[in-house]
Amino acid sequence: MIRYSVLDLAPIKQGEEAADAFHHSRELAQHAEALGYHRFWLAEHHNMPGIASAATAVVIGHVAAGTRSIRVGSGGIMLPNHAPLMVAEQFGTLNALFPGRIDLGLGRAPGTDMRTARALRRNLSGEADSFPQDVVELQQWFAPAREGQPVRAVPGAGMEIPIWLLGSSLYSAQLAAALGLPFAFASHFAPQAMLQALEIYREGFRPSAQLEKPYSMAAMNLFAAESDEEGARLFTSLQQQFLNLRRGTPGKLPPPAEDVPALQREAEWAGVGNSLSCSAVGSRETVKRQIAEFLERTQVDELMLTGMIYDHDARLRSYSIGAEVCRELIREPVAC
Repeated sequence: MIRYSVLDLAPIKQGEEAADAFHHSRELAQHAEALGYHRFWLAEHHNMPGIASAATAVVIGHVAAGTRSIRVGSGGIMLPNHAPLMVAEQFGTLNALFPGRIDLGLGRAPGTDMRTARALRRNLSGEADSFPQDVVELQQWFAPAREGQPVRAVPGAGMEIPIWLLGSSLYSAQLAAALGLPFAFASHFAPQAMLQALEIYREGFRPSAQLEKPYSMAAMNLFAAESDEEGARLFTSLQQQFLNLRRGTPGKLPPPAEDVPALQREAEWAGVGNSLSCSAVGSRETVKRQIAEFLERTQVDELMLTGMIYDHDARLRSYSIGAEVCRELIREPVAC
């Protein structure tokens, strides 16, 4: 049975601050839990005025403390920014506080620009090549401590915290398959290699102690509303944010655009459209059709929905519609 989940970036809207974003994220997680979403993930980004989840483990704790049953985790922690032992301690702490509810999704990218990466005190020489070794090292910190082991993750050692690999390329798919880990593809902003990556992952998968058979997830933007026109209007907040990002001027999440034709005449518009092509936008029936087509194409085990919607009430409503649609599609084998 296909599961459906939420990816949140704790968006900071124009006119608000990080504290507002954290409050809204926690409220969204409570809403998602009540609607039957399986997990709620937060993503690590740095030096992004419109994203508040830089200290990802801290925000995960804030969300987990406000919920009871939904799984909470990272989508993801950008492992090259951190020592594996520190990640093990942070997520060991989270798992001790919220046992059996914590996921650890890992990314290979820095989640920021190179100047900020240097400010994070990363070793920028060959960091991509060390990613597989860092993942294996992290797994070892979670293994039961051996007698006489001089350094341990406390807490962390002996904890069964599910590790995921996240990516938008073939590299992470190959590594997830080789290590026998679940794999999540970032199709909500980089869909180009999605189908090839999923195929490589499934064909190359090797069973592991964590996972006997491949388990894949793909992400999709969700902007569901009472009409196609309203869904498209809500979507323009994310489209504007991507335009600003492409121009090197990231900012807080803007309100929906009032002049959509003018927005669509921007020179970078085609690139934004390609990046956001995996999106369900519109009325309930339109969104249902788009999600069904996405599931049919990808054949994933889990769908992760994300929606950078300016109005918080509209965001809650969008996820309500998304949950209704997903429940219907799960009951309809043709869509799965």
